[in-house]
Amino acid sequence: MTVSEKTLANAIRALSMDAVQAANSGHPGMPMGMADVATVLFSDYLKFDPGQPKWADRDRFVLSAGHGSMLIYSLLHLTGYARPTIEDIRNFRQLNSPCAGHPENFELAGVEATTGPLGSGLATAVGMAIAERHLNAQFGDDLVDHRTWVIAGDGCLMEGINHEAIGLAGHLNLGRLIVLWDDNKITIDGAVDLSSNEDVRARYAATGWHVVSCDGHDTADVRRAIDEALADPRPSLIACSTKIGYGAPNKAGTSGVHGSALGEAEVAAAREFLGWAAEPFVIPEDVAAGWREIGARGAPVRAEWEGRLASNGQKAEFERRMAGELPAGFSLDAYIDSLIAAPQKVATRKASELALGAINDLLPETVGGSADLTGSNNTKTKSTGPLTRDDYAGRYIYYGIREFGMACAMNGMALHGGVIPYGGTFLVFSDYMRGGIRLAALQQQRVIHVLTHDSIGLGEDGPTHQPIEHVMSLRMIPNLDVYRPADVVETAECWELALKDATGPSVLALTRQNLPQLRTEKAGENLSAKGAYRLRAAKADRKVVLIATGSEVEIAVATAEALETQGIGADVVSMPSWAHFEAQTQSYKDDILPQGVLHASIEAGTTFGWERYASLRFGIDSFGASAPAEVLYDHFGLTAAKIAPQIAAALA
Repeated sequence: MTVSEKTLANAIRALSMDAVQAANSGHPGMPMGMADVATVLFSDYLKFDPGQPKWADRDRFVLSAGHGSMLIYSLLHLTGYARPTIEDIRNFRQLNSPCAGHPENFELAGVEATTGPLGSGLATAVGMAIAERHLNAQFGDDLVDHRTWVIAGDGCLMEGINHEAIGLAGHLNLGRLIVLWDDNKITIDGAVDLSSNEDVRARYAATGWHVVSCDGHDTADVRRAIDEALADPRPSLIACSTKIGYGAPNKAGTSGVHGSALGEAEVAAAREFLGWAAEPFVIPEDVAAGWREIGARGAPVRAEWEGRLASNGQKAEFERRMAGELPAGFSLDAYIDSLIAAPQKVATRKASELALGAINDLLPETVGGSADLTGSNNTKTKSTGPLTRDDYAGRYIYYGIREFGMACAMNGMALHGGVIPYGGTFLVFSDYMRGGIRLAALQQQRVIHVLTHDSIGLGEDGPTHQPIEHVMSLRMIPNLDVYRPADVVETAECWELALKDATGPSVLALTRQNLPQLRTEKAGENLSAKGAYRLRAAKADRKVVLIATGSEVEIAVATAEALETQGIGADVVSMPSWAHFEAQTQSYKDDILPQGVLHASIEAGTTFGWERYASLRFGIDSFGASAPAEVLYDHFGLTAAKIAPQIAAALA
C-alpha cells in the first residue's frame, strides 16, 4: 500500500466533516479524533469481510459512542460494504437515509448494535463477548474464535451502566473484549474536569480489567497498546489520548466541535491543515483503493472458516442456532397436555420455572440468569449450570445486582446470535432496565424478561416493591410483547409465543402468590396467541364482559359467578397480551368485546389506559401498602365481594 495511514485516516475525517456540514447537524469531533485509531483497528486487527457482513465468526465492532456515527459510516463505505453508498452519506441524518443520526443495526449490515444512549453499546458488547465464549465452549475454536471491539467515549464510561457492565465483564474474565476509549477529555459542557475527576484507569483495573494507554494519533503507539491488550487474558481498556476534532485548526480540542457542524470556513481550514485537496464527498482513487485493499483482506480468512464449517460434524446445529431458528417441530403442547391432566395451583413465577424445565431441555441455545433474585424469579432449571470464567459452557448467568447491565448484555447475546437470552428481576425494577428493554425492541431482538412479583400480590414488602404503573408503561413500548398470564397453562403458552417470536423482545409479568389453574380442558390451540379470549361465557343473558389479566382473572371468574346468581350474565375474558389482541381481525375483537354490553376491566395496577377497552375500570391509581396480599386486595377493592355490587349498580 502506497497511501500513508495518515491519509487513510484523513478520508474518515473528510467524509465526517462533509456529511455533518451538509446536514448542518451531527457530531464531527469524535470521528475526526478517533480516525487514526480506527484506521489501525480496521487495517491490522479487525476480522471482517464486507462481502459477507453476517459471517458468523467475524469480530464484532460496536461504536458505543454512537453520536460519532460518521466514523462507522465512513469505515463501512471505505472498506467496501454495499451500503452506505456515497449518496447515503450525502444524505446523512435525512429521512430514508440508512445513515441515521445514531447507528441502527437494522439499517446497515456492519452496524452490529443500535447505539446512542451512552454506555449501552459497551454493555451490549459485554453480552456479545459472553455469547462468543459460550459458543466457543460448545462448538470449539474451529467455528467460534473472534473478538469484540468497542470504541467508547467519556460519556460511555461515566454512565452508571458502565459500572455494571465492566464489573460483569471483569468477573467473567472476558479477555476477548477490548474497549478503545476516546480519551479526549471533552464533554458537551466543556472539559471533563468540570464534572469528573475520577481515575477511570484505576476503576477498570479494580474490576479485573487490563489497562493500557497510548497516543491515539501515533499509529505505532496504538499498535503497541493493542498488541499488549491481545497478549493479556483479561478484558482490556485502551485509553487512547486524542484531540477531539483533530484537523480543525481553530476548534479542535474544544467542546465546540463535539455536536455541531464545523462551518464552511473551518471545513476549508481543516482541508488545508490535513492536506486534503479533494472536493466534498470525493475520495481520491488511490485512497479508495487503499481502503478497498483493507476491506478485502478478510475474504480468504472467511473462506478458510467456511471450509472448516463444511467439514464440521456440528455444522447443521451451529447454522440453526446462528440463524435463530428453533428446532423443527418445537412445541410445548406435550407439556401443556401434562398440565391439563394434572392441574396445579402455583404462582406464575413457579409456572414459569416449570415451563422452563421443559424449554431448557428442548432448546440448548437458551441462556438464563437473574439480577441476584434467582430463588425469587425461579429462572434456573436443572439444565442450566452456571456460566463462569472457568466454564463458559454453562447456561445460567449470575448477573448480580445489575438490572440495566443485564438487559443490555442480553441484547448483546441476542445480537451476536446463537443464543436466546432470558433474565429475571422484580417487575418494579424494570425502571432500572427500561433503556435496555427499549433498545431490544428497537433492535428487533428476541430477549425475554422474566419480571416477577408483579403487583400488590407480593404483599408485605410494600409500595417500594409493588409495581402499579409498570405493566402499562411497558405496554407503551413499540415492538415489545408484554404478557401477564393468569395461570400455569397461560404461562406456558406465553413462553412459547415469546420463544417463537424472533423479531422482538418479550416481558412475562408473573405473580408471587399462588393462582388456581383456570384452564383445565385441552384447547387445541394456543389461546394466548389471540391476546384475549373468552375464558368463561355468560350463562344468563350477557350484560357485562369482565376483562382481566394475570392474578385478577381469578377475581373476574369469582365476580362473574356472583353476578350470575343475580341473573346478570357475565363473560370473563382473559387478556394476557394487549399487543396480540390488537393484531386480531376486527370481527374477532368484536366477538370477544361485543358492543351493547358493559365492559369492565380488572387489573391490580393503574387504570390509565384501560379506557381503550372498558368504561368501568377496577384497579389501583395510588401507591400500594405493606400488608399481606389478601388484606391488600380487599383494601384496594379488588375482590368479587366489592366489585360485583358496583357492576350491578352500573347496570341498574
